[in-house]
Amino acid sequence: MNEVLGIIIAAILCWLNFVIIDTYFGLPEQPGVRGARIIGQDVEKRGGDIAGGFFQGNILCSPDASAGTLLASIGFMLLGIPGGILAAFFVFIGNRLCADPGYAGTVGSLTITFIIFLTSFIGLTPEMYIVGMIIAILTIQGISQVKASIVLGKIAKKFNRHARE
Repeated sequence: MNEVLGIIIAAILCWLNFVIIDTYFGLPEQPGVRGARIIGQDVEKRGGDIAGGFFQGNILCSPDASAGTLLASIGFMLLGIPGGILAAFFVFIGNRLCADPGYAGTVGSLTITFIIFLTSFIGLTPEMYIVGMIIAILTIQGISQVKASIVLGKIAKKFNRHARE
């Protein structure tokens, strides 16, 4: 498969994987770890959506599905399916160290491991997913926090997971 096309497909799949899982597990609803509230409120003060800000704060302060997706892609590249499962274990431990009560990162690691395995039959490689996940994270945290928070807030409303503040 063409590398550029593969990276684009991988980026879309990574983005969908981590945003859907993190939204499903309630990251936009409330700050689950210390620091997420401050980030959410700061994003809201700059014209963003509080739910999107909480989402961004939660993934910044604890290993959720974004980190799980990236780590599982790396683990899969190094060790295959066992590497993805090992990454899920490390993310689970990281959540406990951060006193994060959720399992979004662990689930994200496991689902992307399965997705990488399935798409390997059409030529997508773990390396494409690593680059794709970096691009996906950049769209949420690096380009415009305010605009990304608005998109995340709209997604949270569709999932009925919008912040209750």
